[in-house]
Amino acid sequence: MRPPVIIDTGPLVAALNSRDNHYHWVVAQLKTLHSPLLTCEVVISETGFLSGHHLHKVNAIFEWLNNGSLAMAFQFKEERTAIHKLMVKYSNIPMSFADACLVRMTELYPQSVILTLDRDFLIYRKPGNQPITTIMPGFG
Repeated sequence: MRPPVIIDTGPLVAALNSRDNHYHWVVAQLKTLHSPLLTCEVVISETGFLSGHHLHKVNAIFEWLNNGSLAMAFQFKEERTAIHKLMVKYSNIPMSFADACLVRMTELYPQSVILTLDRDFLIYRKPGNQPITTIMPGFG
């Protein structure tokens, strides 16, 4: 059984922009990963914002959600206390709200890997000081 893959904002933004420095790397990764990729609402919000709110990019995001390539697998309402604790714990970095949600998702899906461009995920830890397994450029 393949581990669930959680996707961060950076790879989604890159996948929507063929001029992005990471576009080709992300597209190659997406061809090897199984669907659905898991994410959360804040990542979708960031992706829309960072993609410039272009209608064709917004449509692509909704197409991925509608066709099952991308799935929401997180409920902030149930996880707000854990998110707050993570943001306090990593306040020296500082940890973004999206990163906190994704780290929490790696705790909820302990066998998961995260597709990201953000090197902060090399610093963040799951309970027991366990590293988060990442797929990122230069790190497999």
